[in-house]
Amino acid sequence: MDFRIVIDTREQHPYGFSCATERRKLDAGDYSVAGCESQIAVERKSLADFVHTVIHDAKRFRSELERLETYTLACIVVEADLDAVLRGLRQSDLRMVTPGAVLGAALQIAIRHHLTVQWCGSRQAACAFTEQFLRMAVREGVLSLPSAGSGASHA
Repeated sequence: MDFRIVIDTREQHPYGFSCATERRKLDAGDYSVAGCESQIAVERKSLADFVHTVIHDAKRFRSELERLETYTLACIVVEADLDAVLRGLRQSDLRMVTPGAVLGAALQIAIRHHLTVQWCGSRQAACAFTEQFLRMAVREGVLSLPSAGSGASHA
């Protein structure tokens, strides 16, 4: 069967992938694999959205993180370069927040929720990472795919 990425219907600026995609509401995250929506998710964030979410809207985001941590595999991709953030080169996105607070929030997510934050450097890199992360999870057999007769997806 074909590998298909599911894109959440609430994702306003979806990535363009090299594989088949479908739009469907996801319980958590912005991207998943068809047939494995409750097992794997990728949450996408621009730097400005990440800063706003983890600093200014942390209480609401905590419930999203708690859903994601129940998945077999989940991560957050940030469309920014951590080195540039720490050197203050993306200050316009930080909205009066120190670079150290942004790093601290990312580390807190990793430690408290066992979710990695992937600093991908750019939207294009984040898109490539997302597709390969989802493909690799299927390829490595980490997910429980539905039987072939029920529309299973394989990488």
